[in-house]
Amino acid sequence: MSGPRRRTLRIVTWNVNGLRACARKGFADWLAGSRADVVGLQEVRALPDELPPDVRAPRGWHAEFAPAERRGYSGVALYARRKPDASFRALGDARFDVEGRLLVGRWGRLAVANAYFPKGSGRDRDNSRVPYKLGFYRALFERAERLRRAGLRVLVLGDFNTAHREIDLANPRSNQTTSGFLPEERAEIDRWLAAGWVDVFRSFVSEPGHYTWWSQRIGARERNVGWRIDYVLASPAAMKFATGAWIEPHVRGSDHCPAGVELDAAVVA
Repeated sequence: MSGPRRRTLRIVTWNVNGLRACARKGFADWLAGSRADVVGLQEVRALPDELPPDVRAPRGWHAEFAPAERRGYSGVALYARRKPDASFRALGDARFDVEGRLLVGRWGRLAVANAYFPKGSGRDRDNSRVPYKLGFYRALFERAERLRRAGLRVLVLGDFNTAHREIDLANPRSNQTTSGFLPEERAEIDRWLAAGWVDVFRSFVSEPGHYTWWSQRIGARERNVGWRIDYVLASPAAMKFATGAWIEPHVRGSDHCPAGVELDAAVVA
């Protein structure tokens, strides 16, 4: 005889490509119906006081924001049904901290690091920002490893701005020299996996055709010509509690879609 169903936690990541614009396209309704317990947003591109009240402080949610110093750029947010026991937003390196790229919340023994990894392409569509991007990867890796060594069960989620393997983008051959699929960028995700971190979605779903970002060129999303660049990585201790993972390509409002994982609620204990 089976016992009562154990409660789970739903944790979601979404690059909203401007939260004010996403709010006009139904973000508040999506959040209310998401059944999520924690939601990490990237590319918020707004200060909290620039957001409508139902997005800045939605009923039933605790919301924290880490905006960039430059207005209208970058920024992350963390929404949770329960206020974190602790939170922080700094890597300790001004190069990254001024761009509002990290917000970490802890609930009991669960730490959720919501990160917006830099793009490697510069203003001239070259790869001039790749060294900066790789520096962020390494700095966050070191911080996440410290959380892990402290005995926490850690999730690192967000827009990694890299498709890890050929299965993770529709056109790998034509993007060999494109930032987002460069060997040195993909090697940074290899670094995480070699250290024991788990790509939660890939642990549950092995087939191709699952993407989280599509070019805004006409028809790209309709034809599913996309990239999977939004991830949830779990430390081995957190992965033991994972019960599922998904992507929500039907959700509009951004050029990215939400992706999430489900964990046994005992992960926080």
